Amino acid sequence: MRVAFVSGGKDSYYAVYKYGGVDLGVMLVYDFPRPSPHTVNIGKSLESLLACSIPVLVAKLSKGREFEETADLLKRISPTIIVAGDVYVEDHLKYMERLAKAIGSDLAEPLWSYDPVELLYREIRDGIRPVIIGAVDSLKGYLGKTLTPDMLEEFVRYSRTVNVDPLGEHGEYHTLVSDGPLHKQGISFRPVGVEDFDSYSILRLI
Repeated sequence: MRVAFVSGGKDSYYAVYKYGGVDLGVMLVYDFPRPSPHTVNIGKSLESLLACSIPVLVAKLSKGREFEETADLLKRISPTIIVAGDVYVEDHLKYMERLAKAIGSDLAEPLWSYDPVELLYREIRDGIRPVIIGAVDSLKGYLGKTLTPDMLEEFVRYSRTVNVDPLGEHGEYHTLVSDGPLHKQGISFRPVGVEDFDSYSILRLI
């Protein structure tokens, strides 16, 4: 059983693509003061993943018990391998290694140690079409825009001028993959509003 942590965003999507496919996706919902853009748009996130023929299990985690509940959930599934889309944040990798050890599974991190800008170019070059659904204030002008080859250079340049990782590895922005190499067909979407949370904004789609 090959299980991937998925969100509907570009990096978890690309990790599955680079690994070569999985049997099940797991989407975790955390109890944070600011909701995840993926949770706000969970219907579209699931629609995108299902369009890739990836069955998805959604689980809401209790605050303060995230690790224990995730481990308990995975033990019931008994995966032989866990696939995740971490790139360079060491704490994220250590957390996943600890989780894999706790459940007796192997861990695959296909994107680990990539240069973040090179990785972003690879994702777009390989046909991923991510629409930005959440962003810090400095990137708010990109909400609702799809990262395409034509505008990628300008996006990377602007991100660097405002001191933001162009890949968004620290959560500076989040995306929803509307189409890509795993999709049987792309999904449509329509923006219906923007919700502001301090210095972060989330686009709601239908």
